[in-house]
Amino acid sequence: MKGLPDGTVHLPDYFDRQAQEALLETMRQVIRQAPLFVPEMPRTGKPMHVRMSNCGPLGWVTDKHKGYRYQATHPETGDTWPAIPSQLLALWRDVAGFEAPPEACLINYYDESAKMGLHQDRDEKEFNAPVVSVSLGDDCLFRIGGTKRGGPTQSIRLASGDVLVLGGASRLRYHGVDRIYPATSTLLKDGGRVNLTLRRVTSVG
Repeated sequence: MKGLPDGTVHLPDYFDRQAQEALLETMRQVIRQAPLFVPEMPRTGKPMHVRMSNCGPLGWVTDKHKGYRYQATHPETGDTWPAIPSQLLALWRDVAGFEAPPEACLINYYDESAKMGLHQDRDEKEFNAPVVSVSLGDDCLFRIGGTKRGGPTQSIRLASGDVLVLGGASRLRYHGVDRIYPATSTLLKDGGRVNLTLRRVTSVG
């Protein structure tokens, strides 16, 4: 897609339908081990619009009392997170351009009414590594702005199988999901969208 900010790369149809189905089945197995939960906003405890889980050595969580953070265990079961699937590690090697592997894969499930406000991914210590995300299921309207809150934004429609990379000058841009387009994909039987976000958390070297 032309006109995207420097460091933002949109790869439409990176995963074909067969690869999407295989990845979705793999993620279902992950979620059986690490069930989806509803994260809470810091301080207020207000529930977020998405349900989430993680895989990898570290997982991103948030709650009223401790706020945004990474930890090695599921906040409800206390178990360590499952490993990042091989399909996603291969994706990282292909598109990230970073020597070290990802340490966290955040799994977000959006139902047809869910959204995600503009935010920065800055709870990590390694900003030289990009954020790599995969869309599965219904289309969404993804919005990206600048490195400070406010100012102009632009939107990208992401479809099932698309990959989006935020690296370089775009690593700390504000971004979010404005809406889900229901019934635009048949991948998920009950509709909705799954977003998988790969991140390097700790510093390299």
